[in-house]
Amino acid sequence: MKLRTMAGLVVLSLASLGTVSVMAHHAFDTEFDAKKPVTLTGVVTKVEWTNPHVWFYLNVKNEKSGEMENWGFEMGGPNGLQREGWSRNTIKIGEVLTVEGFLARNGSRNVNSKNVIVKSTGQKLGAASSIGKTAPELP
Repeated sequence: MKLRTMAGLVVLSLASLGTVSVMAHHAFDTEFDAKKPVTLTGVVTKVEWTNPHVWFYLNVKNEKSGEMENWGFEMGGPNGLQREGWSRNTIKIGEVLTVEGFLARNGSRNVNSKNVIVKSTGQKLGAASSIGKTAPELP
């Protein structure tokens, strides 16, 4: 009986581990607003090539104040990005990018990226984001 109980606890524990990562992963609509498309251009200051989402940061000039602001851009995970043609070296610190995406719901300087255009090469890559190909067309 002890063996059966112990085996049941192990199975239950393993099953719960899988649900933690799924619950921690957000849906697009939780954090971003598909009704607020944005296109921003700036200089790369940081790239975080990690799971579950790759993030990069740009210094973007605020059109009203003229001040530089640092914005965060979420993309899909590394595997999804590689399927879109990305590698760890696609973008580098100091490079100029134009990003099409959707603003954060909370008003922060975060964007869910749909497309990224690398100015130096003219290359336009999909961002394998959580909204993916179901996103509305950007203006």
